[in-house]
Amino acid sequence: MQTVMRLAAGSIAVGLLVLGLKLVAWWLTGSVALYSDALESTVNVAAAVAALVAIWLSSKPADRNHPYGHHKAEYFSAVLEGVLIIVAALSIARAAWGALTEPFAPDFSVPGLAVNAAASVINGIWATILIRVGRSRRSPALAADGRHLVTDVVSSVGVLAGVGLAAVTGWFILDPILALLVAANILWSGWGLVKSSVSGLMDEAVAPEELEAIRTVISRHADGALEAHDLRTRHAGRVTFIDFHLVVPGEMSVCEAHEICDRIEAALRAVVGEAVITIHVEPEDKAKHTGVVVL
Repeated sequence: MQTVMRLAAGSIAVGLLVLGLKLVAWWLTGSVALYSDALESTVNVAAAVAALVAIWLSSKPADRNHPYGHHKAEYFSAVLEGVLIIVAALSIARAAWGALTEPFAPDFSVPGLAVNAAASVINGIWATILIRVGRSRRSPALAADGRHLVTDVVSSVGVLAGVGLAAVTGWFILDPILALLVAANILWSGWGLVKSSVSGLMDEAVAPEELEAIRTVISRHADGALEAHDLRTRHAGRVTFIDFHLVVPGEMSVCEAHEICDRIEAALRAVVGEAVITIHVEPEDKAKHTGVVVL
């Protein structure tokens, strides 16, 4: 968790650095497309702050008011980031429309474009780090921040290519058109981010391949039991919640059944990582002859 917190704090510093560079690039050129690129970076900074707060909150242990923990806090951060992206897209579209109705010739200076390119390289490197660590540590807020930065990098590359083309050809109308394309791109990104985060808030089940892995683990490590049924799963941030009913022979002692449950839980955590597992033990007359068959 300390690694995730440090990266979340680092995102704020990187975001401020990139924002400063892109504002310099806009100041040097006056390009509305580069202005749109800089405006998206202000969202990056705000989103990084929200992610840090959410990760800190999600790391707090369960308490009386939140007996299941605070893991879902990261989803709220991802939703907020999606909303901020949408707001930025609308602001960019407004500025681009103004440039279309009242066109002007920006100063496409090489230093300005070089500064913007340097900012994009920094963003690309940091995005790669955030996504890799976010996935390995199962941090939705960190991974969402990384995916957003990837979108920013793609937008920046497109803007630089288009602005360069406008400078060479003299087609200055390309500048606001590019800004509109950037707005559309980040609007789509924001929608995808909100959609995936809402899935987590709605307790969506784990992915089919992960569910199959869970079923296999139960089947292979429940020796002594008869079957497992009513398996349910969900994600809450970095934690996977798993619950199911385990059918055992009626004459089995509580201690023996408990040993089976401990064995299954250890095997599941080895596969899915941090998890909250609830197993309801039932006698064999409660068997449904469906679900997971014990090998």
